[in-house]
Amino acid sequence: MTALYSVVMKRSAEKELKAVPSSDLKRIVDRVRGLAQQPRPSGCEKLSGESERYRIRQGDYRIVYGIDDAARLIELVKIGHRREVYR
Repeated sequence: MTALYSVVMKRSAEKELKAVPSSDLKRIVDRVRGLAQQPRPSGCEKLSGESERYRIRQGDYRIVYGIDDAARLIELVKIGHRREVYR
């Protein structure tokens, strides 16, 4: 069993999470919690041009995050609908 990672959220990501409709919120929160056990789950993609930035899909939403393996830390950078998250 690998050691757990801590998950921290940027303030901007916190605001974006509050804007997510309640119908999708639980699945997104569950997905984020799962990152603590497995920071690179199947289906995650490394973003090009960004060092140690990844994204995972949850329905129509995307969760963009950074991983610091040395500090065992995951920082949620952006949470948003797929058509808006990369802007």
